[in-house]
Amino acid sequence: MSMEARATWEAVCRDLSALLSPDVYERWIAHIQAGTLTDDTLTLIVANDFYQTWLEEHYLSLIHETLAKTTGRPLRIQFAVSDQPPPPVLTRKAPPPRKRARTAPVLAEPPQLNPRYTFDQFIVGPSNSFAHAAALAVTQALARAYNPLFIYGSSGLGKTHLMHAIGASVARDPHMQICYRTCEAFTNEYIHAIQTRELIAFRKRYRSVDLLLIDDVHFLADKNGMQEEFFHTFNALFENQKQIVLTSDRPAGEIPKLENRLVTRFDWGLASELERPDLETRIAILRAKRTEQRLQVPDAVLTYLAERIRANIRRLEGALVRVAAFAALNGQADLPRERLDRLLRDMMDQEETPRLGIECIQRAVAEHFDIRLADLNGNRRPKNIAWPRQVAMYLSRELTQESFPAIGAAFGRNHATVLHACRQVTATLGRDESMRRRVNQLAYQLQGRP
Repeated sequence: MSMEARATWEAVCRDLSALLSPDVYERWIAHIQAGTLTDDTLTLIVANDFYQTWLEEHYLSLIHETLAKTTGRPLRIQFAVSDQPPPPVLTRKAPPPRKRARTAPVLAEPPQLNPRYTFDQFIVGPSNSFAHAAALAVTQALARAYNPLFIYGSSGLGKTHLMHAIGASVARDPHMQICYRTCEAFTNEYIHAIQTRELIAFRKRYRSVDLLLIDDVHFLADKNGMQEEFFHTFNALFENQKQIVLTSDRPAGEIPKLENRLVTRFDWGLASELERPDLETRIAILRAKRTEQRLQVPDAVLTYLAERIRANIRRLEGALVRVAAFAALNGQADLPRERLDRLLRDMMDQEETPRLGIECIQRAVAEHFDIRLADLNGNRRPKNIAWPRQVAMYLSRELTQESFPAIGAAFGRNHATVLHACRQVTATLGRDESMRRRVNQLAYQLQGRP
């Protein structure tokens, strides 16, 4: 062991000990021993091959970043396996079980939670009762009930509301450190940290919280660098028994180009789907909104709105506000249906647009590729049939709200076959520009676009 290597590694360990929890530091970092230091490489000695593999997979990027900051120059890290476990390099005073320095919160700002999104304001019905119960369970047994909690469903069904409600409930304990971010904001902060060379501070901010809430995690799709960073953030929190809550517009396994190691981690805890609310739940939502905002709208109008707007709670509430505003400005609370139809024509058009079905897609694909419709559902597998069949499955997934099992049933296959087809088509379109234009044109025609 060279003295220069030892001094360098001790300086790196001091920074790492500030970034990591005591348990993680003592388990994975403190037993690494410095070997040699050359102009471009620091050799570190570890106990065995398993130890080396774990470090390379989970902590190498953090160690490398800290080393570069400490030395002021880029250095490679090389591991060497020793026959004997090396002693700790940097001895830390063993503090009592850590009571977090609550007087100096890690986050530079309070969590950006909407005060209106609480459990009290969430209307529970058959379509969301399971997700609501799971969210409540998380607040009552943080990191012990379901970790991570993965909530998915179409836009406007209450995913963000439930996420904020979890944050608001946990925030009643002033000692809890909570971080809420959209996945897009998380990504932008990561890019900014790279540009300003503040990755260590970025990682400390997100890996030292008690509750991490990430909205719209499907935004990670096809972002390899961001997926790598999120993978290590997820691991750090999970290993330290901190709660993670994620929302997405689809199940983790259906997020395109999401690394399998993230898919498996997102599925570790509990995945819960939010479905479209039934009529009674929609009416209850409108009544709660009317009470909250003290709107003068009769029950008959609420029922009319609930019957006509079914797919999106956000759109439903927007329709109520529009009707209430028009009624107040015109001094007419009970509007006739003809007036409501004109007032909400654009919203009604969105609701009443005929849904594109799988059978329609099958017919269009069969005609486009000049094959028989029956071939798409049959067992024949020559290339001139297998590829159109995969394209039809891919378009069915992209252009409809149907699940993988439902699509599989329409083609006489299982959901795994559909998933494989979607991945195959996605990969082909990524490298074959001509085929990408062809499939995109077919998709535009199905959607009625020029």
